[in-house]
Amino acid sequence: MDMEKIEEEIRKCRKCNLWKSRKNAVPGEGNYSADLMVVGEAPGKKEDEMGRPFVGKAGQILNEIFEENGIKREDIYITNVVKCRPPKNRNPLYDEIKACFPYLEKQIELIKPKLILTLGNFGAKVIMELYGFKAYSITKMHGKIFDSPLHQIKILPTFHPAACIYNPLLKEKLYNDIKKLRDFLK
Repeated sequence: MDMEKIEEEIRKCRKCNLWKSRKNAVPGEGNYSADLMVVGEAPGKKEDEMGRPFVGKAGQILNEIFEENGIKREDIYITNVVKCRPPKNRNPLYDEIKACFPYLEKQIELIKPKLILTLGNFGAKVIMELYGFKAYSITKMHGKIFDSPLHQIKILPTFHPAACIYNPLLKEKLYNDIKKLRDFLK
C-alpha cells in the first residue's frame, strides 16, 4: 500500500467515534522519503477545519523554530498519533489511539525516517513504546536522542509547541531540542 492510499483511507476512516465530530481527518503531509518524521498528539481546531497538521498556533511556533534552524517543512513528514480531533481538544482515548495506530505504523514503515521527533507526552509515549523504550515524563525525556538499532531509527522526544503558548519558558527548551535535531541531521 502506498502513502496516498493510506491518506485516503484515513480521510474515510470510521474505526472509532471521532469521525462523528470531525470536519476533516488529518492524515499528515510532507515528503514521503523524509529523514525526519514529526509525530504530534492529535489535530486541533484549525487542523480539523483545514485537514492539515500543525497549521494553528502550535504549528506557527513549530514552523518558526524549524525556520530558525534551517529545517524546511517540505523536507519533513508531519503527522499525529490520532488523525481526527478529539472533541473540545481533550486527550485521545485509548481506543482512539488503538484504532489509529496501524495508520501511523504504516506511515513510519513507508517513510523510513532516520529520526522521529515526537511532540508532547502522547506522541512520545506511543513512539517510545513502539520501539521498545519505556516512556516517562516529557520533562525528563526531552532533548535526549533514543537509538533503536534493531529498527534503525532514532527518536527525539520534545515538548508540544502548544505547551509553549501556556508556558513560554518551554519555548527555549523546545528551541534547544530542535537545534540538537538540526545538528544530528547535518
